[in-house]
Amino acid sequence: MMVLLTLFGGTALLLYGIRQSGEALQRVLGGRLRGLLIGLSKTRALAVVSGATITAMIQSSSATILMLIGFVSAGLMTFRQTLGVILGADIGTSVTVQLIAFNIADYSLLLVGVGFLISFVARRRVVKDGGQALLGFGLLFLGLKLILDGVAPLQSNALAAQILDALSGNLVLAVLVAAAASALIASSAATIGLTMALAHHGVLTLPGAVAMVLGANIGTCATALMASVGTTAEAKRVAVAHIAFKILGVALVFPFIGPFTGLVASTAADPARQVANAHTFFNVGISLLFLPFAPLAARAIESLVPDDQLGENPFKTRYLDERALHQPSLALGQATREALRIADVAQGMLRDVVPVFRDDDQELLEDVEQRDDQVDFLEREIKLFLARLGREAMGADLSHREIGLISFIGNLENIGDIIDKNLMELARKKLYQGRRFSEVGWGEIVEFHSMVSKNLESAIAAFAANDRSLAQAVLDQRPVMRQRERELRESHLGRLRMGLAESLETSEIHLDILTNLKRISSHVSALVFPILEEV
Repeated sequence: MMVLLTLFGGTALLLYGIRQSGEALQRVLGGRLRGLLIGLSKTRALAVVSGATITAMIQSSSATILMLIGFVSAGLMTFRQTLGVILGADIGTSVTVQLIAFNIADYSLLLVGVGFLISFVARRRVVKDGGQALLGFGLLFLGLKLILDGVAPLQSNALAAQILDALSGNLVLAVLVAAAASALIASSAATIGLTMALAHHGVLTLPGAVAMVLGANIGTCATALMASVGTTAEAKRVAVAHIAFKILGVALVFPFIGPFTGLVASTAADPARQVANAHTFFNVGISLLFLPFAPLAARAIESLVPDDQLGENPFKTRYLDERALHQPSLALGQATREALRIADVAQGMLRDVVPVFRDDDQELLEDVEQRDDQVDFLEREIKLFLARLGREAMGADLSHREIGLISFIGNLENIGDIIDKNLMELARKKLYQGRRFSEVGWGEIVEFHSMVSKNLESAIAAFAANDRSLAQAVLDQRPVMRQRERELRESHLGRLRMGLAESLETSEIHLDILTNLKRISSHVSALVFPILEEV
C-alpha cells in the first residue's frame, strides 16, 4: 500500500511540476507564443522548428497541440500549416523526457527552495514567473525521486514481479497499458518517467520499457482528441493528424521492436537514459519520415474529415471556445477573430446606408436594423468571454491587448447603434414623408459617406494587422473629416439661402445625416487608439 501511495503522490508531483513550469514559461513568453507558432509555420522545416521549440519550452506536446486546435478553430492558422508543427511538437516533448533522465533528483529540493524564493521576493512579473518555472522543475524532479524510491521495493514483491514480467513478455499488452495510462493522466512524460524508474531498478526489461514508450506516445493523443470535439472540421483535422502520425509511427516500429531495442541499448549504459533515448529516436524518426509526405497526409486527412456543413447563424459565436480560457494568448486570438466578425457586420451596415436612402428600400432598412442586434449580441458575448479569462497567466502585454480589444468592440457597437437608431430612423422618416434630396445635396452625402467608409475600412485593417502606420493614417484623417463636414454643412445652408425647394424639405434629415456620419467618424478614430498606445 505504501508503494502505491508513494507512486501516486510522486506521479502527482511530477504532473504538477510539468504543468507549473509550463504555465509559468507560457506567461514569460506571453503573446510571443502565438507569433512564434504562426510566423514560423510558412515552411514545413520552420514549422517543425517552431513546434519543437515551443514544446520544449512549455514542457507539453499536448499543450502545443491544443494551441494549434484553438488557432485553427479561430481561423488564425490553416490545417496544412500545422502539420510541421505537430511533428516538431513530437520532437520537443523528448526534451522533457531527456531532462527527467538526468540524475539530478537529489537536487530537487534545492530547485524547489530557490524557485520559491525567487517567486516570493521578486517584484517584476517576468522574474517571478521564472522563479515559478524553476519551482515547477524542482517539483518535477522531486516527484521523480519519490517514484524512484517507491519503485525500489517492487524488486522483492512477487505479485509486482509477475505483473511486470507479463508486460515484458507481452509487448502488445505493454503498449496498451501505457497508452491507457498516458491517456488517463494526460501526460506521456509522466508515464515514461514511471517507465524509466521501473527500468532503472531492473523490474521492467528494456523491450517492455520500449513498448511502453510507444504506448505512451499513442495515449497522449487523447487530450487533443477530446479538445477537438465540438470544433470546426479544420480543428478536428489537427487532432486526427496528431493521432495518425503516432499510430502509423508505432505500427511501423513495432514489427522491428527487437532491432530498435538493440539500437537503444547501444546508446547508453543507464536503463533510464536508454528509455529516454527510445522516446527521442521514435519521435525524431517519425518526424523525418513523415515530413516529406505532409501534403499527401493533408489530403488524406481532409478526405477523412469532410468540411463543415454549416448554416450561418448570426446569433452564435463562431470562434470563442471556453476550453481556451486557461491560455490567454489563444483566447485573445479567438476573441480578436470574433471582433473582426463584428467589424464585418458593422462595415456592411454602413455600406448599406446609401442604398437605403437612395432607393427608399424598407426591406433593406429593416435588415440593417436586425444586423445591429447581431453586433450587440457578439459584443456582449466577447465581453463575457474575456471576463472569464484566467488572469493568473496574463502578462502586461496580454492585459493591454485585452483592454484594446474591449475598446475596439465597444466602438464598433457604438457605430452600429448610430446606424440603427439614428440613420435608419432618418431613412424611415424620409421614406414615410416622401422627401427627396437635391442632386447636389445627395452627391455631398454620398461623398462624405464614402470618406467615412474608407476610413473605417482602414481602421479595421490596422487593427487586424496591428499596423501602427496605418492606424496613424486613420487618425490623421480626423481634421480632414471635421473640415469636410463643416464645408458640406455650409454648402447645404447656401442652397437653403437660395431657396432650393428640395433642400428646404430635406434640410433637417440632411444635416442630421452629416452629424451622425461625423459621430461615426469619431468612433472610427477611436478604433485605432489602442494600437498607437502600445509600448
